[in-house]
Amino acid sequence: MTDGTGQRGRPTLVIVDDSEEVRAIVRTGLESSGLFEIVGEGADGAEAIAHAYRLQPDLLLLDTSMPTMDGLEALPAILTLSPETRVVIYTGFEERGLADRAREYGAADFIEKSTPIRELPARLWRVLGEEATPPTPPAPRGGLRVVGATDGSDPHASPEQEVLDEHLERFREVFEQAAIGMATLTLNGSVVRANAALARLMECDPRELVGVDYGVLMRGHGDLLDDGLASVVELGRDLVSFEHPLPVGEEPGTVRVTLAPVRDSKSQPLYVFAQVEDISGQRHAEDELRRSEERFRLLVTAVSDYAIFMLDPIGHVVSWNAGARRIKGYTGREIIGRHFRVFYPPEEQAAEHPEHNLELALRDGSHSEEGWRVRRDGSRFWASVVITAVHDATGRHVGFAKVTRDQTEQQQAIEHRAHLLAVTAHELRSPAAAVGGAAALLAQGWDELDAVQRTRLLGAISASAERLHRLAADLGTASRLQSDTLALETGDVSLPRLLVSAAERAHVAARVVDVSVDAQDVTFSGDSARLGQALDNLLENAARYGRAPVAMTGTATDSGVRIEVRDSGAGVPAELVPRLFERFAAGPQGGTGLGLYLVSEIASRHGGQVSYRTPATFVIDLPA
Repeated sequence: MTDGTGQRGRPTLVIVDDSEEVRAIVRTGLESSGLFEIVGEGADGAEAIAHAYRLQPDLLLLDTSMPTMDGLEALPAILTLSPETRVVIYTGFEERGLADRAREYGAADFIEKSTPIRELPARLWRVLGEEATPPTPPAPRGGLRVVGATDGSDPHASPEQEVLDEHLERFREVFEQAAIGMATLTLNGSVVRANAALARLMECDPRELVGVDYGVLMRGHGDLLDDGLASVVELGRDLVSFEHPLPVGEEPGTVRVTLAPVRDSKSQPLYVFAQVEDISGQRHAEDELRRSEERFRLLVTAVSDYAIFMLDPIGHVVSWNAGARRIKGYTGREIIGRHFRVFYPPEEQAAEHPEHNLELALRDGSHSEEGWRVRRDGSRFWASVVITAVHDATGRHVGFAKVTRDQTEQQQAIEHRAHLLAVTAHELRSPAAAVGGAAALLAQGWDELDAVQRTRLLGAISASAERLHRLAADLGTASRLQSDTLALETGDVSLPRLLVSAAERAHVAARVVDVSVDAQDVTFSGDSARLGQALDNLLENAARYGRAPVAMTGTATDSGVRIEVRDSGAGVPAELVPRLFERFAAGPQGGTGLGLYLVSEIASRHGGQVSYRTPATFVIDLPA
């Protein structure tokens, strides 16, 4: 903390967080105190290590969950390369076990992001201890004077901070009160947060799970977790499921684990959300099925929702029911006598997976799994399968009973829910923190902030609020579309007014500043609010992924009107174009994947359609 002349100067500090908004607010709060000299910023653990080595700062403020390398992974290297640096973990995760782990790795302090930003300078100052006591208090640089201890009480908390705290508390309640086990894992599989339902399955306290490698809870099946995490991190999969026995009890139950990554705006995984469902009851049902073989034979022919058929001891089909014909596409004459491996994808046939399933069913009495199966026409479907070994009265093995259910729609619904939960959590995290922090700084130190700082904070609030508003509107509309309750309030719509209003909203929200409008004076019938939402989403898309200037045109056609939104960017990657308007079809730069889907649905509800054409142009055709 000395300058080149040997005089004591302000402590140097580096800020590392993957959210640009959070870094801007923290930097403003610390600069306002006049206590620190900010010498660098970074967005992940690798940049934190580089800054520590190059700058040798007095303090390094380090986020935990970041792309490429998280804070805890980087911490040992930072302290090795810069032993005198005091590293302070600054995180949105609030479990005590995580704080204890960070201190074990050498962190000087552990600060939660819910801490009011005005308290942060004093908290960091105390980390430096007696070494940081300056000869005279530094003069404030147009900001807040926050030197001195604080007991953390806040009798005059701002309304904005109270709202943020209330939202955070409600999220905690949903997480904690969920009937299904839930956990947040690092990309290496360590538990960062666990709810009460998961703790009950593991017969422990939720706090005992924090910091534990989930693989050690899998009773020798930790390789399934490793493979699942590798699929998320290295292969980019958005959903991975596997089963494992519980680590408690002499006859342990079985759980199904579903992993869904939470990604940043560039589609890099930040951490992994895990749902842990007790499926022991399902296994008991399979046992009951085996004990009720006679009833099964009486009912099997009439059942159409399930493919139920018999195999001989080596796997040839010997019976066929109506459900099997409907689901798999074969008639009885076509399939009886053939080996059941034809229902499996080629890669699983090559690996002898069908034969292995029969071995497991014979060894254990029954075997169940979920996976892709192949119909007669070559199409694939997601199947829930139970194979039960069948024995005669003397105990002789006579074959297998196989029950298959088409669960493609259920699997897609699970994937959609998991994806929506992941992207919503990620999309809410940064703007909520930005609004709360900026509002607190403005409320407490308006007169002491200079014009540039006030403008910067107000801009962060405006951009974050608009981002939250857009997300809420898209989620609400998507929900009504899903339940088929989205009603249009049609009336006369002025094409020029529709386009000009959308451009004005984009300008006010600072999404798109350079946008031109050229529209013919045409009036048509439609819902102006919903059509405005569709245009807002297209302009948002241009702002986030395209490049200015943006042009909107509206023209009359033989059948109605045509609206075009064109930006000056490179356009949509070719591989994404075929599924551009599908729900949750987010590109490599992230987002919820709802915006363009809603544009398509709104156009469809009007009897029109939306299309994409190069370069970087979206076209909405509507009937008059």
